Amino acid sequence: MVSVKVSAAKSTSLARDLPTFITFDKSAEEHTVRDLKKAITAKNPKASCFTFSIAPKSLTIYLQFHPSRQKLTLKGEKKALADNVTLKDAGVVDGSEVTVKDLGPQIGWRTTYLIEYAGPLVIHPLIYHFPKVFFGGAVQHSVLQKYVYGAVMLHFLKRELETLFVHRFSHGTMPFRNIFKNSAHYHILSGLFLAYSVYSPTFAANSPYIRGTIRENPNFLWACLGLFLFAELSNLKTHLTLSNLRSADSTKRAIPQGYGFSLVSYPNYFFETLAWTAIAVMTGSYAAWLFLVVGTFQMVVWALKKHKNYKKEFGKDYPANRKAMFPFIL
Repeated sequence: MVSVKVSAAKSTSLARDLPTFITFDKSAEEHTVRDLKKAITAKNPKASCFTFSIAPKSLTIYLQFHPSRQKLTLKGEKKALADNVTLKDAGVVDGSEVTVKDLGPQIGWRTTYLIEYAGPLVIHPLIYHFPKVFFGGAVQHSVLQKYVYGAVMLHFLKRELETLFVHRFSHGTMPFRNIFKNSAHYHILSGLFLAYSVYSPTFAANSPYIRGTIRENPNFLWACLGLFLFAELSNLKTHLTLSNLRSADSTKRAIPQGYGFSLVSYPNYFFETLAWTAIAVMTGSYAAWLFLVVGTFQMVVWALKKHKNYKKEFGKDYPANRKAMFPFIL
């Protein structure tokens, strides 16, 4: 048996009965930090979430004192206790005191991604099919515009399907307020800006920017589209590799191997950058280049941080010659 005192880091309306005691019948070796969080939720039994079912997945937005809202620390310490470790390994024994902090409303990562990628899937068809509304007149779409429209729709449809059927998430949720910041990147940059730029009369079939230029050349357009499709398929391949590293109910990490991973830790980011480079080169659009630069910068930041974590976690077992994102460079 183990009894743990739980106090609030600061008062929260969702857990008015703190401090309180949580008692388990089994030892600290047989219960995890996640079990303790669930017990705290049970002590505060308000409705904990809204769940929306989209077969075969359920999408959940947590609005009450769900375990995902809780940050547990040992009394007097700042380091958060990881969910999957046992109470004993976390330093929680009989008579210990932990503090719980309310992290605020949470939203599932799967839900977040679906919302982010849905933006361009709505914005691009609206601007492409209703030019009179946005440009004041009809637009005779060029081959370039048709290719870009198909490529963008394919890309974000792929991302939605990967979110539903491929991706596994180490962290179940994030703060709800972040959904607006995350969505802005896709809804504004690759949605509104890119669509308004590329489907405008500037890129139309009768535009001097297109007629008689390389952007009307079938070989150039097919080369760019071919590079885009190669990058998309390669990105999918790396996502499947990452997904197969662990089971759906596991957070255990392993060293990825196979296509792309022999050169870099995050070939999925590299191929993502390659795909959008193809769109930027094909169009020459300021919006395409802006989205490419912003997105690449963010992926480089993520790749360097995660690459460092890989090397720290696996030590000498991690391939020393791997770069973070760009083969032989970075």
